[in-house]
Amino acid sequence: MYPRLLKRSLDIIGACIGLTCIAPLWPCIAAIIQLESKGPSLVKIKRISGGKPFLIYKFRTMVHNAHEMRKDLLHLNERSDGPFFKMANDPRLTKTGKILRKFRIDEFPQLINVLRGELTLVGPRAHEPEEIEHYPEEFKHIVLAKAGVTGLSQVNGASGLPFLEELKLDSQYLTHQSFTTDLKIIGKTVKIIFTDPNAV
Repeated sequence: MYPRLLKRSLDIIGACIGLTCIAPLWPCIAAIIQLESKGPSLVKIKRISGGKPFLIYKFRTMVHNAHEMRKDLLHLNERSDGPFFKMANDPRLTKTGKILRKFRIDEFPQLINVLRGELTLVGPRAHEPEEIEHYPEEFKHIVLAKAGVTGLSQVNGASGLPFLEELKLDSQYLTHQSFTTDLKIIGKTVKIIFTDPNAV
């Protein structure tokens, strides 16, 4: 059994280390984002974690009205195996956003959510409420778990995984989660970012 106190301690220590590392760069990142396109540098997006909706923090990687543009791009969706939307050359993505996403810099603000207890460092992917509705019955239990900044599915293909394969990996993690497993996933995440960022 993975003690909650141990997992929470790992969350707090890891989040503090991550935020300390990004803090000196935060003003520069924010300025570059706003120089390229109008809008806030930090966005809050609705996601589900622990069975409840919350607002996840991310550096903005798209143009300001990206959500409104999505309906006009649905016919170009390259994913047909689930509720996700993906385009190789999404016109809503800014040049700065491409770099931030490639090295997962856009996700560092999520560590604030970790400190607030809304996310954990390692767990299932945090999905939108509309995506959660498409979960098959056998994977509904994933919705009740606290979502993670990274996780087993993220280090094994991330958004490139087939929908059901992602859910299987998230379910597998929840069944066999442990302190050692979390450390391995965090280590693998860091390694991928520095050696093959496109894989995460």
